Amino acid sequence: MSKAIAPHLIRLLTRLHGSNVPELEVSVTALCEALEQGHVCLPPEQVVGIRQLRACGVVGVPGDFRPLILDAAGRLYLQRYWDHENRLALNLLARCAAPASAASEPSIALADPLQRAAVQNALTRSFSVITGGPGTGKTYTATVALAQLATQFAASGNRGRIAIAAPTGKAAARIGESLKATLEKFALPPEVRALLPAEASTVHRLLGSRPGSPEFKFSASNPLPAEVVVIDEATMVDLPLMARLFDALRPTTRVILLGDKDQLASVDAGHILGDICAGLHDGTTGPMRDCITELTRNHRFGDESSIHRLSRAIRTGNEGSVRALLKVPRTDLTSLEISSAFATPLAPRVVEGFRPYLTAPTPAEALAQFAHYRILTATRTGDGSAEQLNRLTERALEAAGLIAPTDRNYAGRPILIRRNDYNLRLFNGDIGIILPDPDSGGALRAFFAGEDGTLRALAPTRLPEHETAFAMTVHKSQGSEFRRVLVVLPPRDVPILSRELLYTAVTRARENVELWWNEAALAPCLTRAVQRFSGLRERLWG
Repeated sequence: MSKAIAPHLIRLLTRLHGSNVPELEVSVTALCEALEQGHVCLPPEQVVGIRQLRACGVVGVPGDFRPLILDAAGRLYLQRYWDHENRLALNLLARCAAPASAASEPSIALADPLQRAAVQNALTRSFSVITGGPGTGKTYTATVALAQLATQFAASGNRGRIAIAAPTGKAAARIGESLKATLEKFALPPEVRALLPAEASTVHRLLGSRPGSPEFKFSASNPLPAEVVVIDEATMVDLPLMARLFDALRPTTRVILLGDKDQLASVDAGHILGDICAGLHDGTTGPMRDCITELTRNHRFGDESSIHRLSRAIRTGNEGSVRALLKVPRTDLTSLEISSAFATPLAPRVVEGFRPYLTAPTPAEALAQFAHYRILTATRTGDGSAEQLNRLTERALEAAGLIAPTDRNYAGRPILIRRNDYNLRLFNGDIGIILPDPDSGGALRAFFAGEDGTLRALAPTRLPEHETAFAMTVHKSQGSEFRRVLVVLPPRDVPILSRELLYTAVTRARENVELWWNEAALAPCLTRAVQRFSGLRERLWG
């Protein structure tokens, strides 16, 4: 929600109440600003005049149908956000309180005891969470659980549907590919393999999104017909969508959430996975604790991996280790202290990084090659932003003769979709490339990889809102991985900088990270932690 709506909301509430209440005006303005920043509510210490608000006819208590809700702790909500949070909390608590069922020992061996525990949870509980950093085997562990569940279903004659989804098309494609590759390693009989999903979808598609409507096909009154639902990259799912997802699931549906709790929260309201995992390390016990497994053994990076060591130091707030790692160049980690004047060092890097996709023989190969290298930034506009770095990259690639940007849509232009278009099946965060289409006489088309692995070609004029994507914000990169990543911090501190942002940026890389930094921006990335205000954490953990 934009804070620009605050004056209109205040006028409406004043008219409904019948008189002006100064405390209401101040608190509603602060609430709208908090919602714009991703908070679910306004915390008690920021609510002005709690006693006066409780006396307002437009402010109710939990359970009332009033425009604003003020709970017993003094948190102020818009009605719909309180309702989303309440419904989700009740749903999660009910699932965690349900008794665990019996399950046989998994037939696929796992050496990691935490992975075995995660699989056991997935087999016996109606709700489970598998969290952990990059390379800890979250997807592999979930695949083992799904194979075991499918084996049990086949043995009992249960033909129930198993569904896998992620918040974005890119994330869905990635877990679909990982699932397929992992299942190839297992010797599963045909009747078991037939029960496993051939592909993953977006959460919106899973719920049956309707063009032009905020409502979904599946809801509490029309539950999703699935026995098991796996949601990958759960950190990216905001409160309204997560609440609607759980509303649409039958009480008997088994739900498995996957994600890295230390990554950035969703762009919109809430930090759901963070709230769900909030009590893991503070000694809190209870039903929620028993449903969560945090994987800690890294199977992708060795202990000497600089990417692994850097991400761990950022996550734990070890500022000394981060600075020590940045001082000495390594094969998988380099850094450059720089505050501005990005053009000169940027040119050779982007020519090397993007040449493979720009010289690829086919659109399919170009898309595959483009996924290997990316520039990540904190901000979309301003100095050191995606907008600025995209312009500089275009100039460097044009000077190298790799592109000819005589028009907005030129051959080789990578694009990032910024708005969902359900008719075209394009979603916020999807990546495409504009290239000549050999099947259309060389006319320029925007090529996208479909969720089923096919290639889709669309006329650029049909595309929803989009932007150039040589460089992208860290938020937009969530759910993606690249072989090599160049992370560029802005020349000064901006509010969005945080430990979670830098951790997320660094962990997008599989093989190599280069970090461009300056002291003004690096310091807040090591000391500032994201905090999202909500009541969900307290509801789940007591």
